[in-house]
Amino acid sequence: MYQLDEKWTPAQRDAIVSRGETLLVSAAAGSGKTAVLTERILSRVLDENDALDLSAVLVVTFTKAAAAELKARIRAALERELAKDPGNRRLHTQLLSVGRAKICTIDSFCLDLIRAHFDDLGLSPRVSVPTKRRQSCLPKR
Repeated sequence: MYQLDEKWTPAQRDAIVSRGETLLVSAAAGSGKTAVLTERILSRVLDENDALDLSAVLVVTFTKAAAAELKARIRAALERELAKDPGNRRLHTQLLSVGRAKICTIDSFCLDLIRAHFDDLGLSPRVSVPTKRRQSCLPKR
């Protein structure tokens, strides 16, 4: 059974253990958001009574670095858990799923959404993000 470390503040602990609702974690840089999200995801994936599959997770960050770090932390933690229980097929599956988990930047999430519904939006299936920051990505009317 997964044990939650005692190092968390009450607010962090609430974010980690809350269940049955959508969660938004918003805090200042360096406040432990990535650590809290990692712990929350792990506590759900490793929950023996109500395990969550990584394919059901959506984490949207502002930077590619934050998304990559979160995936790396989840991968490392799952590897540690798998070392304790090498025959656990579910852990093997979850470890393989880390690379495909929907942990991404807000930009890439929105672009994926647009690409999935380009026809409904009246856009080309080759829709892309403009290279200039100030340029609009909306179609001209």
